[in-house]
Amino acid sequence: MTRELRTTAELREFIGEPTQAVAEKAIDHVDAASARFIAASPFFLLATTAPDGSCDVSPRGDPAGSVLVLDEHTLAFGDRKGNRRLDSMINIVQHAQVGMIFLVPGRGDTLRVNGRARVVADAPYLPQLAVAGVTPQLAVEVRVEELFLHCTKAFARSALWDTASWPAKGEVPTAGQMVRSQHKLPTPAEVIDKMLRHDAKVNRY
Repeated sequence: MTRELRTTAELREFIGEPTQAVAEKAIDHVDAASARFIAASPFFLLATTAPDGSCDVSPRGDPAGSVLVLDEHTLAFGDRKGNRRLDSMINIVQHAQVGMIFLVPGRGDTLRVNGRARVVADAPYLPQLAVAGVTPQLAVEVRVEELFLHCTKAFARSALWDTASWPAKGEVPTAGQMVRSQHKLPTPAEVIDKMLRHDAKVNRY
């Protein structure tokens, strides 16, 4: 019979304790090497939570260097065009705690940042966040509370960067096929795909 583990003690019964080095690996600021890693990252995942405990994880992508290290305790990134649901932004203004994972193409290491965020307008650094001549109206600042490195095991297990492991064309549903399936739409998947490709091209910034 399946057993649900409900306590930390039950988890430790199976997993054991981390080494001291692992337990104490988080720092509370952006060191010089981590700043370089962030500057090289064109993609990160942003995790937010609502006051009711519901969670959201949002992919964020821009040219490398688009996340600013304002000082050793503060990061900032621009808000780009989206679907206006504002899931992440609403969560941040209601419950400031966030998590971020930065990726660099071809690298198995990832950088984790946990902290408290705020949404700001009229920040003096907004012109530095311009892409394709478009300056964002809003930015998100993250006050760093924890920063640490994740090892390469997840990427080694998944072979994410190994093109030989990538699925062949047609093996994975297209975005149009998924939207059509999720919402029972009569519109052909090819039409939805064309619309999504056009939107991604013309509404990027």
